[in-house]
Amino acid sequence: MTTTNGARILIVDDEPQIRKLLKVTLKAHGFDILEAEAGEAGVYQASIGHPDLIVLDLGLPDVSGMEVLKRIREWTSIPIIVLTAKEREEDKIAALDSGADDYVTKPFGMGELVARIRVALRHAGNAKSEPVLHLGRLVIDLAQRLVELDGNRVKLTPTEYELLKILASHAGKVITQRQLLQQVWGGHHHESDSHYLRIYIGHLRKKLEEDPTRPTFIETEPGIGYRFLLQEPLG
Repeated sequence: MTTTNGARILIVDDEPQIRKLLKVTLKAHGFDILEAEAGEAGVYQASIGHPDLIVLDLGLPDVSGMEVLKRIREWTSIPIIVLTAKEREEDKIAALDSGADDYVTKPFGMGELVARIRVALRHAGNAKSEPVLHLGRLVIDLAQRLVELDGNRVKLTPTEYELLKILASHAGKVITQRQLLQQVWGGHHHESDSHYLRIYIGHLRKKLEEDPTRPTFIETEPGIGYRFLLQEPLG
């Protein structure tokens, strides 16, 4: 179990006064602090700084806090506490449904926030995930949403990236067509949309495979779905 003693907290907030208040107070409680004043910097710090918990503002200057929340949740389950001026119930529901562990509105009581941080850290496990998947010749940086094959950047459309991410994150396991449609296209799909899958899988194979007719990355399970084949580690 993660302990609160010396835990590292990443503060993502564009207000210098809020960051200063949090930094001074949390340091006084024995926490180690990382800071980011914008969304992209927050995602970067989350990927390289190995924080134990993130305090995240939703109103950021470059990308929204909701986007930051969703991107970080693509590779890690560490606690995220949203700290924001947005008080509407729908904002709270959207943040919690997108992976936030707690939601605190500004203005806030520092004592209450510290108590919520301690609770979240006590409930956290050790199941941190790495933001980069190394799959033989293929590397997927989940934090930066970058894909490299043999060290060269592979340009994917958003849909192609989402498909590859899901398959690669479950390498060796069959993902059904329904699961892929649900996760990539959401709830507005039909079983007949499976031909879209074949088209996009074909695009992925053309970009990844030396011979798309003899795939070594994405295998078709006829009538069921697709499997990302386990790759041999590079020697």
